[in-house]
Amino acid sequence: MGFVRDLLVFLHILGVGLLIGTLLLQFKQESLNKGWLHGSALQLLTGLALMLLAPLTHAHYNHVKLGIKLLVVLVIGALAFVYLRKEKVPSWLTPVLGGLTVLNVGLAVFWHGS
Repeated sequence: MGFVRDLLVFLHILGVGLLIGTLLLQFKQESLNKGWLHGSALQLLTGLALMLLAPLTHAHYNHVKLGIKLLVVLVIGALAFVYLRKEKVPSWLTPVLGGLTVLNVGLAVFWHGS
């Protein structure tokens, strides 16, 4: 079970890497990059899988922190879904998506409270 958890954590980290990479690419594009949707989906699915495996791996998680992280990734995914069909991205969208991504990474790294 340890290998499965490690694999999910690996994929979860790749998901945030995809979001950060998409942020860097987005500055040069007029339409929204599909990487936002793919990265947020990867983050969502691997995060939920890690939570479901928690009882089997004896992992203990801060449920408030994870609830906030879930909300943030859902907002990223929803914004990406809504604006993927638009030809031009609003000027506020890229900084908001980037800020939400950085917020999620910050929550993961710095919030250790119980």
